[in-house]
Amino acid sequence: MAQVKRIRRNVSGIILLDKPLGFTSNAALQKVRWLLNAEKAGHTGSLDPLATGVLPLCFGEATKFSQYLLDSDKAYETRMQLGKTTTTADAEGDVLQIRPVTVGRADIEAVLPHFRGEISQIPPMYSALKRDGQPLYKLARAGEVVEREPRSVTIARLELLECEADTARLSVDCTKGTYIRTLVEDIGEKLGCGAYVAELRRTQAGPFSLAQTVTLEELEQVHADGGNEAVDRFLMPSDSGLLHWPLLQFSEHSSFYWLHGQPVRAPDAPQSGMVRVQDHEGRFIGIGEVSEDGRIAPRRLIRSE
Repeated sequence: MAQVKRIRRNVSGIILLDKPLGFTSNAALQKVRWLLNAEKAGHTGSLDPLATGVLPLCFGEATKFSQYLLDSDKAYETRMQLGKTTTTADAEGDVLQIRPVTVGRADIEAVLPHFRGEISQIPPMYSALKRDGQPLYKLARAGEVVEREPRSVTIARLELLECEADTARLSVDCTKGTYIRTLVEDIGEKLGCGAYVAELRRTQAGPFSLAQTVTLEELEQVHADGGNEAVDRFLMPSDSGLLHWPLLQFSEHSSFYWLHGQPVRAPDAPQSGMVRVQDHEGRFIGIGEVSEDGRIAPRRLIRSE
C-alpha cells in the first residue's frame, strides 16, 4: 500500500527550546517540527550535543530572520574540568593528557582578565566550520588536522562562579562565533594544568533568555493532549528577536508599494540602520534598511502574519 504523504502546516513563529542534553541542534529542530507538523523550519546556530539551553527554533516566515539571531551575542555557563585535556576539548573526546591540579580560586581569578575583551581564537578541529566543503569534525574523525585561521571574538563578561577541587564554573557573555571549548582549553593552558568543558549551558541568545524557554518534554505532553495545533501556543511572533530595532508603521499606500519591493519614505524614520515595519493595520510585514536618501528599502518581506 502506498504511503500517504503527510501534509505539513504553514505555521510561522519562533519557539524557544531548552535544548536537551545529547541532542544535536538539528535533531531537536526536527523533533519540534514534527510536533508542530510545520512545513518550513530552521534553527539559529548549533549547540553541541553536550550543550543544553536556549535554542531559538524558527518556523515559516520566521526563518527569513534567523540570520539576525545567528549574528547576535550569546551567554553561557560552563563547568571546567581541570587537569585533563581531550581530543574534542569537551567530555565527549578521548583523554589526551592528565596533569596535576595545583591551582585554586585565586589562580583562576588571576588569569581570567587575559581572556576578557577582544581575543583571538583558533577554531577547534571538532567544529562545523568547512574546509573544501567538508566539515572540520569529519576531517578530525578521519585523523586529519588542517590549519585554521585565528578569528577575533569579544568576551564582554567572564566571571568565576564557583571553584572546588578540580572543577570550576564560569559565566561567559560573548559575541557570535565564540568557541567556549576553545576558551576553556586556553584558560587551562594558561593555568598550566589543562582543562576541558564538562558541562555547557546557553543562558542567553540575543534577546532571549532561559526563563522564556520550553522543554521538549513540555512540548511532547501538550502535543499528546491536544495535537499539532495545541503546540502553536508556544510560538512567538516572527519578529520577536528583533524587538530592539526601531519600529515603523506604514500607511496603506506605502505598505502596498513596499511589499512590491519599492523603497518608500516614512515619518519618524531613523537616519540609518535596520527597522521593523508594520502595515496600517499593525501587522508585521518585514524588515527594511534606511538608505542614503532616507527611504526605507525592503530587505525581508512577509505578506501576512
